[in-house]
Amino acid sequence: MTTAGNIVSFTEAAPTVSDIAAIARRNARVTISTDVEHKILAARAIVDRYTASDVPVYGLTTGLGAGVDTRLATDDLVAFQLRVPQARAVGVGAPLPRDVVRAMMAVRIAGMAAGGSGVSLPVFSGLVEALNAGFHPIVPSLGSIGAADSAPLAHMGRALLGDGEAEIGGAVMAAGEALMTAGLEPLRLAPKDGHAIVVANSLSVGKACLCLEDIEQLVTWSLAAIALNFEAFRANVTAFDDRALAARPAFGQREAAARLRELLAGSSLLADGAARRLQDPLSYRCAPQVSGALLHAIGEAREITQIEIASSGDNPVVLIDEGLMLSHGNFDMTAFVLAWERLGQALAHCAAGTAYRTMKIMSAGMSDLPRFLTPLGQSRTGFATAQKTVSALEAEIRHFAAPISLTPIPVADGVEDQASMAPSVLAKTEAIIERLRYLVAIELIAAAQAVELRGVENELGTGTREVYRQIREHVPPLSEDRAQGPDFQRISELIRNSA
Repeated sequence: MTTAGNIVSFTEAAPTVSDIAAIARRNARVTISTDVEHKILAARAIVDRYTASDVPVYGLTTGLGAGVDTRLATDDLVAFQLRVPQARAVGVGAPLPRDVVRAMMAVRIAGMAAGGSGVSLPVFSGLVEALNAGFHPIVPSLGSIGAADSAPLAHMGRALLGDGEAEIGGAVMAAGEALMTAGLEPLRLAPKDGHAIVVANSLSVGKACLCLEDIEQLVTWSLAAIALNFEAFRANVTAFDDRALAARPAFGQREAAARLRELLAGSSLLADGAARRLQDPLSYRCAPQVSGALLHAIGEAREITQIEIASSGDNPVVLIDEGLMLSHGNFDMTAFVLAWERLGQALAHCAAGTAYRTMKIMSAGMSDLPRFLTPLGQSRTGFATAQKTVSALEAEIRHFAAPISLTPIPVADGVEDQASMAPSVLAKTEAIIERLRYLVAIELIAAAQAVELRGVENELGTGTREVYRQIREHVPPLSEDRAQGPDFQRISELIRNSA
């Protein structure tokens, strides 16, 4: 893979998580190297050989799922592939957002480019052309259990055949009309092509790429909120001392503390005696440990997501060097979802710390600042009712952090008796990110108000000063009571749209 300007070139090297996000959200154009095309052709030659030999091959000369025991007639091989996406287009619910559809398409292209799918070159090229043309199938968001995202991919495939609906240029229309508008022809499927379209976890992996981009942005702001809250609370910065952290170097904590120290560089809080307490509440004192665990979980999720992007999870897989097609279970996403369940729980721990610190900075007894951070006395509400929003968001995050990936009920007449629920794991991760973004926004706004009430706005560190400046560019200080929901929304959007 190579990236230049707004082009992502698929080569022998696999695209990265960031490449998929660039294609999905910044409309990066996909190009395919001749090496990848040669790999597609080599794999396809093996498929053609198996087709001509009339041996039983799952999804090529047999049915799918419980229909594995059904041999297909020679004159039915192509018609069967046309039926595959139609029969599996069983999704329901609201349509997936445009960027998620693009991510799913890009990940499926990456999986095919790895060489194990055996897809025909015209179908592979047609998918690339559709993505580059801005042809976006309308794909319902519900209906996959994560033993391949067959339902959403089937809706994608159906639209590429000219059925269903698609969006192009912001307008939703019949898929056939959208293809004509984009200057595209409906896909012409050959044996195995319909199965190759649907037999992957591209929705789950595509969502993962987008979530990783969002989480990494959010963590940067979360650390900034912690540092600004430390300034306002006058918390003890020995919590960030690398010597103490090195005495028990738990995953990520030294990196988190280093980033917090960088934000506080030059702050008056670093002077001896600046802290108000010898030891602060654990949501302050353990911030490096909690944020460090999150950084480690992000790294693990990124690693497993990159494995999925770069690999062929197709069943059967085409092994070019051996000239074989082998059935297997590499589409199973257990390792993937366990990493993402862990990340969801790490985000929930971070959310709890964010909520607790926000409550503490509003408490006169804990912070030695005016109650609820109002400068006009207790006839004003100040930030008091914002605590309800904080409490609701944190409770919902805890709910979403509960595991969902344990196997659902068996399907396909009991043949498919294990599945990962990967799309649902990613959907709840998206919900966690949205709510944590609001929590971090509220902590930032409350901390900025507290910094001013403390009178230390001119004593901030290099990083915290810049964060404070950005908050005040978007939200003025709270004096007289006002609706704060719009303030929280503005800072949440600032976090979402930051580079």
